[in-house]
Amino acid sequence: MAVYTDVNEDQLRTFLGEYDVGTLLSYKGIAEGVENSNFLLRTTQGTFILTLYEKRVNRDDLPFFIGLMDHLALKGLSCPLPIERRDGGHLGELAGRPAAMVTFLDGAWLRKPQALHCREVGQALAEMHLAGSGFGIRRVNALSVAGWRPLWEGSRGRADEVQPGLMAEIDADLAALEAGWPESLPEGVIHADLFPDNVFFIGDRLSGLIDFYFACNDYLAYDVAICLNAWCFEPDGAYNHTKGMALIDGYVAVRPLEPREVEALPLLARGAALRFFLTRLHDWLTTPEGALVVKKDPLEYLRKLRFHRQVASAAEYGLRAKDLIT
Repeated sequence: MAVYTDVNEDQLRTFLGEYDVGTLLSYKGIAEGVENSNFLLRTTQGTFILTLYEKRVNRDDLPFFIGLMDHLALKGLSCPLPIERRDGGHLGELAGRPAAMVTFLDGAWLRKPQALHCREVGQALAEMHLAGSGFGIRRVNALSVAGWRPLWEGSRGRADEVQPGLMAEIDADLAALEAGWPESLPEGVIHADLFPDNVFFIGDRLSGLIDFYFACNDYLAYDVAICLNAWCFEPDGAYNHTKGMALIDGYVAVRPLEPREVEALPLLARGAALRFFLTRLHDWLTTPEGALVVKKDPLEYLRKLRFHRQVASAAEYGLRAKDLIT
């Protein structure tokens, strides 16, 4: 979450008049995240999250995002529910941006997740994958392997400003991943951005998943790889095998991985690291001054990318023989 587009109180009150949510009491911008502008609203009828969809988001994708949250909630997954407008729709316009409101989930995200939390995340991710089955709208993952080269070309010329030699290093990674990317793995709806700030806990119990605005159709195991990157590295860059084992154990307890998914996991994890490196690099170089957004260091994901290059098998991530489908 972030704030790129600010709103004033008069605009907001007019916007809220299209919803049956009571009278505005307070609102504030949420600085965390990188994609859309988000605000925490308190009204006489409750607490809500307001999202303004910024230019990177294709308006045609919004029915997918909103419909998916409805679908997942009906299947029993704890996630935000879109608030219906008085006209029966979900989308409005505010400050020149498409905008929607969703329910507020109780809980807080963890700054220092432990192995027991990683297990819960793995379980919740698998539950989301199963709950997504049957969702009737498809969305191609524009940030999968086919989208990396265009994204890289936008930053490539300035890459060595961030770290000398970076251009040649990423050229080699991209070529290797394009040549070796797996085919025909099990697919479905993936979250594609399940970082700690998108998972809420109450105490040590997971209370819900949020921010489905990167969700799409792709390999289910790729979502696991994204989570290994997001949850299982320590601040010093070291991979935590215990956390990885817990996350995988939680996942396979709900949805066992097929042998071909296991075999592909090191390449998927390397690709996931490259994907987040590329988007972070782009944002690092292009985010305008004055935007209320916390820029994330692309070099964190460069270090992860270098780790994955050396991984020979999924066992190095914590997957155990008992977790395999036989």
